[in-house]
Amino acid sequence: MFVVPAHTGACVPLDSHIVDDQDGGADRGYLRASDADRERVVRHLQTAFSEGRLTMVEFETRVESAYAARTFADLEPLAVDLPGGRPGEAPGTDLATTPGKQASRTGGAPGDLIGGTPGSTTSIAVMTGTERKGRWVIPPQHTSCAFWGGVVIDLRQARFAERHTTITAVAIMAGIDIIVPDDIHVEVNGIGLMGAFESSGNEAEEPLADGPVLNVNGLAFWGGVEIKRRPRRKRGTLPPGEGD
Repeated sequence: MFVVPAHTGACVPLDSHIVDDQDGGADRGYLRASDADRERVVRHLQTAFSEGRLTMVEFETRVESAYAARTFADLEPLAVDLPGGRPGEAPGTDLATTPGKQASRTGGAPGDLIGGTPGSTTSIAVMTGTERKGRWVIPPQHTSCAFWGGVVIDLRQARFAERHTTITAVAIMAGIDIIVPDDIHVEVNGIGLMGAFESSGNEAEEPLADGPVLNVNGLAFWGGVEIKRRPRRKRGTLPPGEGD
């Protein structure tokens, strides 16, 4: 569902610096939006939220709608009531380019960690080992299974397809390590049966208020699942091609 501000009765086109006018025509709502178009609107919303123009619920709802948008018509209502969201308006600040007040230690805003084309939904190791690390996009639901083997899932350089993500980890006579950056919220709800399902490391003193939320559940039977909180690995520290 897309949010249309109550005080406006029509979808007013956004300024061209927020959503690019690709054909120069007045009626472009039918055109398909790109990832760059979605990101521009999200950055606009992030700054508006940091300035107190949007509540948390409004911000989350509009960001979800922005990432789900397929056309310009889907994007246009999301910032129409914000400075810079109407054509011809001269806002006090450029919401399309001014970063939010709270930035992650990678140099981007919380929304920079969310969005993109999801990668594989499974990580499976049977009498072998599997690793997922580096720059990849984890889908909203990812299942990891290990039997007489091991799985390592490293999220320190990953993006999240959606803000809320669930990893279901099942380790049978095996081990699964999930390495999570310490600046995102994590909930652990797994069960250890003659094994361990546990979390180590601490959350950062100032976690990203609007960053990804990860839930890890599952089962460790005669094995172990460990969620390890670690400082975020800065982008670009891996050799070219490693982990992609």
